[in-house]
Amino acid sequence: MPINYQEIYKQIKEIGQGAKERRKKKEDAQASARELLNSYDSKLDELRSKVDSARQADANIRCAYPLNENLASHYPPPASVIQATLIAADGSQINPDRHAAVQFGLVNVGAIVMKMNSGEAPYVESETELIYGDDLLQNGVPMSEGMVALKRDLAERMKLDELSKDIEGQVVTFTDGPMELWSAQGEDSKVFHDFLEKYKAALSRLQTHGVVTAGYVDKPSANLVVRLLEIAMADFEQIKNLREFHPLSVVSDRWLFGEYKNPLLPPGHRSAVFKIQSNSEKNYNGMLELHFFYLNAGMEEHPWPVRVEVPKWVVDDKEKLNLLHAVLVAQCRMMGSKPYPYLLNRAHEIAVVKNEEKQQIELLLKMEMRLNGEEVDDPSKKQENKDSLASGRRRY
Repeated sequence: MPINYQEIYKQIKEIGQGAKERRKKKEDAQASARELLNSYDSKLDELRSKVDSARQADANIRCAYPLNENLASHYPPPASVIQATLIAADGSQINPDRHAAVQFGLVNVGAIVMKMNSGEAPYVESETELIYGDDLLQNGVPMSEGMVALKRDLAERMKLDELSKDIEGQVVTFTDGPMELWSAQGEDSKVFHDFLEKYKAALSRLQTHGVVTAGYVDKPSANLVVRLLEIAMADFEQIKNLREFHPLSVVSDRWLFGEYKNPLLPPGHRSAVFKIQSNSEKNYNGMLELHFFYLNAGMEEHPWPVRVEVPKWVVDDKEKLNLLHAVLVAQCRMMGSKPYPYLLNRAHEIAVVKNEEKQQIELLLKMEMRLNGEEVDDPSKKQENKDSLASGRRRY
């Protein structure tokens, strides 16, 4: 049966009827958030103390941790960069599909290197890893989509390390998405730990070579600064039960820094730098400690706040921080009305794996297996039926 549009229309009308109440609730919460931001703007010691208390009550608390810049401060883009080498890497993946005839996974990383103002054409590279057989089993457990994503994230950072290690002068590298690695619930902890150690080793090598590295989070959904404001307004009892305390749940960091009519960040400006307080911070010690700032990558009358994650060694070196800031602003402006780093867009184009390519890989695998006398399974009947529907053939 197709979608029951009559039922959908009825539900949409009900949603519309609640719009006025939702708008009032959001506007009240937004006003409170802006008031709190202004009230605690320079009370950094008090805020750090409250976050420390919250962390004692719940080690899993995730929020912004203020450093030495006022909450509402903003900083214009530095002067244009004349000389630097920029490297962007992005990855895509094919996840193992139990309904397919052949079980395999794939990680494809695209990278692009550009020497600014050199007149040289950008260098483009891709690296593809096919995951098959025993490699699909992690300690006897079939590899999950989360583990394939971890392999992709690790491969991206290692590619940045590989391409940057012999380059002289200033080097800025970035990937799409957070720098913080995540383990899905139920994943093998030892396997995740192995990925994490390799990932941190790549980060440490980037630090040793003096390379600037960052994670660019477009349209971020994590409201780390708003959560900080909620902790600021919590009393002693509420601090002990923060998981149930969300008075500003309808307010987003994106609104806070990029309100359409009155953005906290003018175009090209960055926010204060914050440390990421989370239960995974124990994994990133010393110079690997993760921080972030917001950047308005948009233009006048169309703000577009993004979150930029950086390690401590970039935060501690103002020259590196300013270099990254200037590079990202310039990269986003190259994309005009759709601000996003130009090189990341190119890296994605290189990395993306199309569905027809996935089908071609599966076909080549099946051919090779049969040529070598290996048995090839059939796809699931569910998959066969879906394929028939997709091709326009119906079974009767």
